[in-house]
Amino acid sequence: MKPLQSIAMGFVIIAISARSHGYDLLPDPVGWLLVLQGLGALPDPLPHRPTLRTLGFVALLMSIVLWFPALADGLENTDESLLWAANLPQLAFVALLCRALAELADGSAARWLTTASTLTVVAALLPVVVLGAGASGLLAVMVVGSAAVLVLVIVLLFRYAARPWAGPQVDQTTPG
Repeated sequence: MKPLQSIAMGFVIIAISARSHGYDLLPDPVGWLLVLQGLGALPDPLPHRPTLRTLGFVALLMSIVLWFPALADGLENTDESLLWAANLPQLAFVALLCRALAELADGSAARWLTTASTLTVVAALLPVVVLGAGASGLLAVMVVGSAAVLVLVIVLLFRYAARPWAGPQVDQTTPG
């Protein structure tokens, strides 16, 4: 599997929620393991790799914590902003990944990835405005908009997976 395909499949697992007794049958930590696997296989010149790795591991840890319904519900019931804050590492990872890939890409791919990065930042900050203003009527718009941004990122990752700049690292030390 190509690195961007692994990352995109990880995001698909993260995006899909199939709940039974409060537990997600497609656990987000599995998705984050795929994301981290793909990240590790991206070419060496990937900008911001250490920061991406750190954000990815923090997002993995938060996804493990939030997989337990009592903990996620407890955060949301205490204050909705706590659940938002717990998801910030995930959103920061997506935004920075798109930005890093845009630096590797060229032409329209770079523009699309930059747009996806910007939209992810907007989706990350929108809850501050909506929840802060008490505009509960905009919650549905916010959720749909955030989902649309994630779908855009997934589509872009699959679309650009075969590009040379997104190819896997090749071990130059082994013969053959």
